[in-house]
Amino acid sequence: MSHSLEHPFDRLTPDFIMDAVESQGYRCDCRTFALNSYENRVYQVGIEDTEPIIAKFYRPDRWNDAQILEEHLLCFELTDHELPVVAPLKNSQDESLFEYNGFRFSLFPRQGGHAPELDNLHNLFTMGRLLGRIHLVGASRPFLQRPQLDSRSFGHESVKLISEQFIPAEYKAAYDSLTDDLLKAIDQIMARINNPRPIRVHGDCHSGNILWRSEAPHLVDFDDTRSAPAIQDLWMLLSGDRQRQMNQLSEIVEGYSEFYDFHPEELQLVEVLRTLRMLHYSAWLARRWEDPTFPRNFPWFNTPSYWGEHILELREQFAALQEEPLQLL
Repeated sequence: MSHSLEHPFDRLTPDFIMDAVESQGYRCDCRTFALNSYENRVYQVGIEDTEPIIAKFYRPDRWNDAQILEEHLLCFELTDHELPVVAPLKNSQDESLFEYNGFRFSLFPRQGGHAPELDNLHNLFTMGRLLGRIHLVGASRPFLQRPQLDSRSFGHESVKLISEQFIPAEYKAAYDSLTDDLLKAIDQIMARINNPRPIRVHGDCHSGNILWRSEAPHLVDFDDTRSAPAIQDLWMLLSGDRQRQMNQLSEIVEGYSEFYDFHPEELQLVEVLRTLRMLHYSAWLARRWEDPTFPRNFPWFNTPSYWGEHILELREQFAALQEEPLQLL
């Protein structure tokens, strides 16, 4: 599939970025540095006589204003509870979402830190305590505008897009048959769980969104926050073989349970959510293929070798869905 030679983000020149930031009363020192972000565009912007700030320009037509402001509200609630999350900056009118020449953007303080060592069980215990505190706040009220993580949006719609527009002809029969089995298994597992109450979660709690500083984790980038079972924020912290994951899980839950109740039946959702993430990730790349930065940065996507490996990974996931869920030690 071809992609357009022009994209709205092409307008984000250094001058445009600085003009947008200065529209909120800052004086830039002419230093802008693009950070690693694909869904939106994020820049470190130098400010005269003080620390740089982070400017985030939202992808057009992804979230509406109400959905973005719900993300901000959750961050403000968490910081009000003195939790280490990076919330947007407000202007003198108490606003956190701004508009400049057709772009919506927000500003954030720069947060230092290093990548977390999630093979360290003590660090996982600390992460569990933080997530328990976050979920205690997240469960206090529902999202009204943000969507829910479910098999329809992450699974069925993702598979439909790939099958109809992207999968090569030689792989289509295998992909369609396999994903049909996967989605039936996912829906059956989700249907038999005793109504896990969705709460407001971070939604994308992997190591890239955790900064470790002063022996404590700081969560950044709530762009994917949504309603989901609480386990969504825990399973991405796990790695390695089954025994290792159960050891990790037990540390996380021990810390987590100090602040919020853990529901063991949600362990049945770990491989379900992993599978949905894999399906959604391929569809995300496909939906963004018109953005020129995606073919440049993900050149392996939409190649025969990619689809062959993707089908193999999905077969492994189908097998994982048949296994007994992880258990607490």
